[in-house]
Amino acid sequence: MIRITGEHSLALHDVAGTRRLEQTARAALPAHTLMQRAGLATARLALALAPHARRIWIACGPGNNGGDGLEAAMHLQNWGKEPVVTWLGQADGAPVDARASHARALQAGVKFSDAPPAHFDLCIDALLGLGADRAPEGKMAEWIALMRASSAPCLSIDLPSGLGADTGCAPAQGVRADHTLSLLTLKPGLFTADGRDASGQVWFDDLGVYVDAATYPGVAVLGGPARARPRLHASHKGSFGDVAVLGGASGMTGAALLCASAALHAGAGRVYLCLLGAPAAAPAAARPELMQRDAATIDLTAMTAVCGCGGGDAVRAVLPRVLATAARAVIDADALNALAADAQLCTQLRQRAARARPTVITPHPLEAARLLDCSAARVQADRLGAAAQLAERFQCVVVLKGSGSIVAAPGAVSVINPTGNARLATAGTGDVLAGMVGAALAAAVPAFEAACEAVHAHGMAADRWPAEQALTANALARLRM
Repeated sequence: MIRITGEHSLALHDVAGTRRLEQTARAALPAHTLMQRAGLATARLALALAPHARRIWIACGPGNNGGDGLEAAMHLQNWGKEPVVTWLGQADGAPVDARASHARALQAGVKFSDAPPAHFDLCIDALLGLGADRAPEGKMAEWIALMRASSAPCLSIDLPSGLGADTGCAPAQGVRADHTLSLLTLKPGLFTADGRDASGQVWFDDLGVYVDAATYPGVAVLGGPARARPRLHASHKGSFGDVAVLGGASGMTGAALLCASAALHAGAGRVYLCLLGAPAAAPAAARPELMQRDAATIDLTAMTAVCGCGGGDAVRAVLPRVLATAARAVIDADALNALAADAQLCTQLRQRAARARPTVITPHPLEAARLLDCSAARVQADRLGAAAQLAERFQCVVVLKGSGSIVAAPGAVSVINPTGNARLATAGTGDVLAGMVGAALAAAVPAFEAACEAVHAHGMAADRWPAEQALTANALARLRM
């Protein structure tokens, strides 16, 4: 069993892939083995998380997720705890493995009750498992409401009840676990959309089943940290590339400055600030390392252009030249809105791939919805699918921002980023990310890697920020990543 952190890089499997693996493992193992291993793993984690807990409420659903909870109850009873099981199943109608675990729990002396105990030190959620992404109803909904209202910690088995394993979508009144033990495989829904809020700290136990990556490929990867890229002593500023930031229309120069500052602190050799509004002395005074240039005349043929941050409507005038001439490009913010409104610009973006000119687009869900001509809710309902669709449509690398940002590219397995938190929910942090991606591209890091590394570092900076201090985009842009 391992605790999942931002340092892990692991395969993520959808419901269909997990079911196939489960069937293969069941056929190769003695009857009930997987459920017995799952129950033991759950009981061990419960004991580690709440060693002093006496009364433990285990809410069990009618299926095999409930069976895992019944198996865990048997172990906790044998270890001297006081588990109280509320079960929505029936012995004569439950799945075969769950019936066996029910019998083992009864034999161990586990207490069964029609209602949750008035007091409990720990709750184990074993109500809905894999593939059951529906809004709970009736008694199940009542029990979940009690879990949410209780101050006792909650451990979910495999998935928080109601969470979509593939999408991370969760009903408004689904389980909010403090910890989730994912069994056999890690599911993408645990790490994106509503998943991170619903799952709490994720743990993983493979139940002793070897997963051959060729036979059971994941649908995505949980992104890990960037690989070390040492800088040679015999280097100069040209060794790390030039970034040109084109944005900052009148009244929005701060966005371009944040982007440029982030590119500097992420290691770009030279950064040029190309404001789209009236020339401003303040940015140059605040960052003397930045060189101001005219957006209409700067030569981008050997540069990485980051276009759109604070660009407003003015960005429409420079975007065609960026797409046509920039050696590498990051398209963000208002430049994405310009793309969504102009089919010719979209064609230019697609043509960059044919000319081997790397491009990364960095939409948030609403910008992604405009590019896909759908609603933001539809994007959020299938973030992996939306990111992959954007990558194929525009033939470029896509960073779909949000909780569990997704990096996608044509023909590649998408990466879900595990770092970051709500401190990033403040104006300007997206501009900082665009600058970080631009700096990595300028250093000749391949576009997909550059996006993954920048997104991971961006989130990790927020994770390491002191909890008692608010994180501003300006502070984030100045951090050494």
